[in-house]
Amino acid sequence: MRINASTFPATVVGTLSILCINSPKADAILLIGNSDSNNIIVFDEQVGNFLGNFTTPGNGGLRTPDDLTFGPDGNLYVSSGGDNALSLLDPSYPQDSAVLRFSSTGEFLGVAASGNGLTRPYGNAFSPDGNLYVSSFRTNQILRFNGITGEFLGVFASDNNNGLGTLNGLNGPNSLLFGPDGSLYVATEGTANNASGDLVFAYDSQVLRYSSAQVAGIEPTTAPSVFISQPSTLPESEFVSLLGLALAPNNDILVSDFAGGIRRYNLAGDLVDTLSTNYTDTIPSSNFIGSLTFGSGSSSDNLYRTHLGSIHWLAV
Repeated sequence: MRINASTFPATVVGTLSILCINSPKADAILLIGNSDSNNIIVFDEQVGNFLGNFTTPGNGGLRTPDDLTFGPDGNLYVSSGGDNALSLLDPSYPQDSAVLRFSSTGEFLGVAASGNGLTRPYGNAFSPDGNLYVSSFRTNQILRFNGITGEFLGVFASDNNNGLGTLNGLNGPNSLLFGPDGSLYVATEGTANNASGDLVFAYDSQVLRYSSAQVAGIEPTTAPSVFISQPSTLPESEFVSLLGLALAPNNDILVSDFAGGIRRYNLAGDLVDTLSTNYTDTIPSSNFIGSLTFGSGSSSDNLYRTHLGSIHWLAV
């Protein structure tokens, strides 16, 4: 498999997606959530030229956009709001955590999921049955919503410790990925809240797996399996913080490390290889990276990643 790591300006900090377009010049365009300006911007997927805004800044209350996901309805779902810097007990903690819905042309279509304890949403993903799963990063939970109506369907999983973290548990959930076997894979950053409500890095960064039986509600979600234990730091990095997940065309799972580098695993959890993202050739690289996405069409074997954020393809 050929992997091409694309580099974007350091000011672009957010999520990433792909939109395929009917054009003789390109298979798709790249959508990137820009946390600095609270909007989603567009780049040409072939040469990286900036093409303008997909959404206007703050449209629909969009703030610090994170994961970008296209739903079964063809609309774009964007994790928005929350805060990592403040204590959860701070009365000024923002109450705007939500997943927002936009059309394939950038029109705001309303709030797709909010409330019910959702706090600083990161990853969001649609299950095979069409329900929307959302990582509530600051409360160490994964919440489940009806993908059409937004009705809250309950807490799918938690750290079983009221957000304070637990060994090999759901500590700082970030990206979500449904695998070909129906299992849900979750990248965890190893964070939890302390008694004062502040964010601390108290646990290993891992990738957890909730089996298809757990997703279906046949088995409890209190004990996910550890799909990937915290790996050793890469030569270019000083720490490990697993963040983005992407499913390769051959069903391997790629995992981005915020500290730098991408690792590729097969579905048995075996490490296949690693990809350096140290484009500055410095030690440590400090080239912090975010989410991952594969291209489409003639670029379906290409892997795209953001610097300090997330990215996605869009197809129309």
